Amino acid sequence: MSLQEFFDIIEKNDSPPEFLSAALQALFFEKKGNWQKAHRIVQSHEDKDCYWVHAFLHRKEGDIPNSQYWYSRAGKQPGEDFDAEWKTIALSLINRS
Repeated sequence: MSLQEFFDIIEKNDSPPEFLSAALQALFFEKKGNWQKAHRIVQSHEDKDCYWVHAFLHRKEGDIPNSQYWYSRAGKQPGEDFDAEWKTIALSLINRS
């Protein structure tokens, strides 16, 4: 799957397909504007991909100390801006799926 195909899935669907990883499902809901649903997904998974999305979500909400904790657990650094970071995370996850 390409990044454009992921964008197409987001645009055309109300719910993510089951074949997407939990982290990609969370990014799906974040892009749809459903922060709470995205957060519930990553909060219930214990892996570095979900930790990274979790960090991004908290940074976007403005909870910097919490986001720093999750970036540390993910072994990642925050991006320069939200759109670029969202794309970086999505591409990284897509390329490993």
